[in-house]
Amino acid sequence: MPASAPRTENFSPHAELRRAWSMRAISDRLLASPRFRRWVSAFPLTRPIARRHARALFDLCAGFVYSQILAACVQLRVFDMLAVGPQNLSVLADRMALPPPEAERLLAGAVALRLVDRRGVDASGQPRFGLGPLGVAMVGNPGLTAMVTHHRLLYGDLADPVALLRGEAGATGLGGYWAYARADAPGQLDGTVVGPYTALMAASQPLVSAEVLDAFRFTRHRCLLDLGGGDGSFLTAVAARAPDLKLMLFDLPPVAERARAKFAAAGLAGRATAFGGDFLRDALPNGADVVSLVRVVHDHDDAAALAILRAARRALPQGGTLLLAEAMSDTPGAEPVGDAYFGFYLLAMGSGRPRTPARFVELLQQTGFTRARLLKTHTPLLVRVIVADAAGEGFV
Repeated sequence: MPASAPRTENFSPHAELRRAWSMRAISDRLLASPRFRRWVSAFPLTRPIARRHARALFDLCAGFVYSQILAACVQLRVFDMLAVGPQNLSVLADRMALPPPEAERLLAGAVALRLVDRRGVDASGQPRFGLGPLGVAMVGNPGLTAMVTHHRLLYGDLADPVALLRGEAGATGLGGYWAYARADAPGQLDGTVVGPYTALMAASQPLVSAEVLDAFRFTRHRCLLDLGGGDGSFLTAVAARAPDLKLMLFDLPPVAERARAKFAAAGLAGRATAFGGDFLRDALPNGADVVSLVRVVHDHDDAAALAILRAARRALPQGGTLLLAEAMSDTPGAEPVGDAYFGFYLLAMGSGRPRTPARFVELLQQTGFTRARLLKTHTPLLVRVIVADAAGEGFV
């Protein structure tokens, strides 16, 4: 063999795989060794990495405490108090109806979490506090505040995560809250049952609506049908961006009634129509050339998700557009949101599962859609958008 010829006779993919496994096994044994970890923590070049890992692990252990500090600040309206300017401890303690030592304990925890900042002391030596960089985001954000309050149900359902995983937890708080998820006849739910979750979705909708509307132009379309559209908050936002677009909404009857009231209050009664029904069982209105599903499909298991997408396809003409907007798994920089947060949230809810963009595309391809493409959003942690075209009638 010439000296310049590549040497390939000894290459074996299986041997290379065994070597990689062997190296990973050695790495795992080293990392599991207390002696090796002590050395890594002391060695100057590896010490910063070891400290970051130790902090990350501790944050996982203490995360529930952190979330409860945030919940207490929301419940006691700390961010609203500080939005007008820094306040001293005695004023804050009085307004929170807490003894000063416990008020300072809460505020110190909030400072550590960057929700609150220390702002020196006043003339009497009282410590002063103002909004921190994360606390600023809580001001004027009713959707985020509503979600923090709502999480009480999730924390209760996760009190015994193993029982939840084994199906031994019984009825869950989230299962009762999102009543349609387990209802045999969702279309028969009354307004008192659908009211709380409809209000929560409406409170958190503005941020999602802005992301979707910045990613997709509805002005190129004639008529939009929003499936599972809640009280009409999304369509009201669309109406402001696309003044010539006809609007239709489909949701459970008592939810659709709330949408009608919202459309009337917004002066949209002449161009927006709300239809009541169950999109897993009832026919959808015709006439739309674009259908939107905003935070709907991930609430459902695959069989129901496929049924929803097939219904959307039947409601569209060939070449019509489907817009699907969800928080998705496998989102760079937001990996825990999909499989960790939504994985367990939906488990407690009793329906649905987090999905990657690739999995959503598979579902779309199975239900008569083609040319699925992922659009860019400003905050993919919050929502990602996939649009697809309705294929020929033979696919329905």
